Amino acid sequence: MKIELRDPNIIMKLSRLGSFHQSKLSFLRSFLNEFKDWEYKKDLFNLDQNGFGEAVYSFKKNKRIYSLVCFANEIRDEERSDRVIATKWDAAFTLHDGIPSKKDIERLKNEVPKQEVGRLSFKELTLSRANKSLRVFNHVVENLSKGKQPDLELLSKVGYLYRTTAVYGSGKFGLADRFRIKDREEINGPFRLEMMLVYLVRQFTFDQVNHVAYYKNPMKAVKLDEKICKNLGIGNSTGLGMAPFVVNHPTLLNNWILCREKALKKIREIKNVDKRDKDLFIECVKKSLTNVTSWNTDSEYQKKKIRSLLNDLEKFIIFIDRKFSFEAEYPFNELYLWLEKECGDECIEYIVSIMMEPYNSITGPLVKLMSSDEDKYFNIPTYRTVLELRDIIEKNYQNILNINFTKKENNQNFWFISKNKEEPRLADRFEEHGSELEQPLAIARDIKKLYEKLLVTKNSLSIANFLSENSKFRHVVRRAFIVEKFPYSEIQDNTIGKNIMPIDMLRLKLSFFGALKFDPRSDKWLRICMFQGAPLPHELKNYDEQWVYKTSI
Repeated sequence: MKIELRDPNIIMKLSRLGSFHQSKLSFLRSFLNEFKDWEYKKDLFNLDQNGFGEAVYSFKKNKRIYSLVCFANEIRDEERSDRVIATKWDAAFTLHDGIPSKKDIERLKNEVPKQEVGRLSFKELTLSRANKSLRVFNHVVENLSKGKQPDLELLSKVGYLYRTTAVYGSGKFGLADRFRIKDREEINGPFRLEMMLVYLVRQFTFDQVNHVAYYKNPMKAVKLDEKICKNLGIGNSTGLGMAPFVVNHPTLLNNWILCREKALKKIREIKNVDKRDKDLFIECVKKSLTNVTSWNTDSEYQKKKIRSLLNDLEKFIIFIDRKFSFEAEYPFNELYLWLEKECGDECIEYIVSIMMEPYNSITGPLVKLMSSDEDKYFNIPTYRTVLELRDIIEKNYQNILNINFTKKENNQNFWFISKNKEEPRLADRFEEHGSELEQPLAIARDIKKLYEKLLVTKNSLSIANFLSENSKFRHVVRRAFIVEKFPYSEIQDNTIGKNIMPIDMLRLKLSFFGALKFDPRSDKWLRICMFQGAPLPHELKNYDEQWVYKTSI
């Protein structure tokens, strides 16, 4: 049986993209799989009794070494902020290429805590900072110092000791440019070094809290139980700053989603599923309910999605337990067709992720295809004609061509960079000032304008001649020629409409990172947890790959 890839005009709608979940293709999971046989080491841990100072952790294989350099700083409560414009944080980190010398550590000590204001070197690969969840961190310290383990109920509501506020890479602030390291096989997957940093930061938070608790009461203090550590991750607050990424990197977006779609296609084409694979799939579905029911959110929008997901999952479990046989041919295809008929987007995409769990042979090769050398596709083929461009738009932007941008609600918002916050923001065009500063993120509107212009332009005119008179369309002309080759490169929706839910754009990206427990605080920002349930560094050589569905808090 030959299954077709799913239609981009359906999959690339924001409501569907905002229902994606982590999978074996997610970057934090592929990072763990790649580095599971590397030697982990805590090289330096020079903290004072209050937990301030520096530490170094490393991964080593053959002659390659990556070292996380940590700086824990004392700050006042009023100085603690998760905003990009903050200037002080509880801890700051950089991932160093190789073993940092004493001279390197002294240099980094002066620069890393400054973050954007500091300057790094080509020896540094990523840069980050994080703040304590004070309530949780202090609670854990207090209990450990008294010889007790912390309250699991409190921990389950938060899920982390620290939350990161940004992770930078690829040449920012003096960091190594991508071209220096892009050919290293172990970091071929997207954001792999960023995932390494976050993972090692997680271990630092456990070591720090144990250290502070010990010095608070050396006679009675105990260490945080490893099972509890394992079920804590690293938090992250993510806002609109992440949204433009999925618009500005079309070929990368395509490769992420195309690999996911190829995995689903291959799984649906499996004629006979063996018992081991069937059992693993069903086990993951059922055990994942613990994860879903542990999401804590005040967002009515997200609560509705969680309720819908749980209802659909219960219906799905009843179906596979009582009415479905994996003995039938092409069982995963039959399950997928049932999902499309009976369940909402959230559940469909949730189960699609879990379908991948038994199939390393399918997902493994795809992981290596998720990066993109974007510059290759940046040039516009100026020798092509207006007729060719119009045909491309008609074929690939069907949803967008149906939008009427003369209606106020379809032109309601605009994207801009906040001068005060230094972050992307979304504003009402008709209620707020500043639309003259609009960022080029209204792709749907601009594609429609381009198409209308093409309709009154001579078919045989070259793109070179067209752009010489219509240079304002250059950015969307480029995108149209990209989507011709990369069908999943474009969001098939209106990013400035009245009803846009920016949270969908954030969730899309975060699902590929591997985030758990989406907790929107509005339709424009949310909190997540990374690596919750993941193996600890000393467990990597022999860990349960399905850990993500088996967290206990």
